[in-house]
Amino acid sequence: MIGTLVKSKAGHDKGTIYVVIKEDEKNVYVSDGRLKSVEQPKKKNIRHIQPIKKCCSDELVNKLLQQMTVRDEEIKRFIKLYQNGN
Repeated sequence: MIGTLVKSKAGHDKGTIYVVIKEDEKNVYVSDGRLKSVEQPKKKNIRHIQPIKKCCSDELVNKLLQQMTVRDEEIKRFIKLYQNGN
């Protein structure tokens, strides 16, 4: 699920689009590159998100899986590309 674009289904951020940065058993950690940065991602319950699609770039997914440095600008760019395509 890492690198997937998701939409928040519950909470005060309902409807916000995020990228999954990391995950554990019941939660995922998401970033939008603006309010929730890569360094301080938002913790969301898996039941409170809806997967939209795989991320636009295999490069970003590989960086996340290998725990390499990912910049907020990269996250913002992929979210913007998705929003402009719809």
